[in-house]
Amino acid sequence: MSDSPKIISTQQVISPDLTLKGQLVDKHSRCIHYHTTIDIIALKYKCCQTYYPCFQCHQELTNHKVEKYNLTDLESIKVVLCGECYNELLFDEYKNNQMKCVYCHHEFNPGCSLHYDLYFDI
Repeated sequence: MSDSPKIISTQQVISPDLTLKGQLVDKHSRCIHYHTTIDIIALKYKCCQTYYPCFQCHQELTNHKVEKYNLTDLESIKVVLCGECYNELLFDEYKNNQMKCVYCHHEFNPGCSLHYDLYFDI
């Protein structure tokens, strides 16, 4: 028997203007690649203006080249989605709040910071 979670959806419409895509295993932005209790963020890709829970989901579900946000973009564009409360955060709100959501205070996975270079040109 496998411990791997099952994909329940590849798209979650959160609101008319907000959609999450990925190989989703629950309604809190966890995917088949990252699915611990603290894996609850999704990041918006500049290339498609879409939130994905991880770089692997983006690679596997799209066929376009990744475009990354630069520092100037990150000052004004919300690029992080909390999978617990579904609020969008600016990069600085995410990075500077001790790995917790500024709205619901749910803990985020600190390991995500190891992958900044996959999403952001910083």
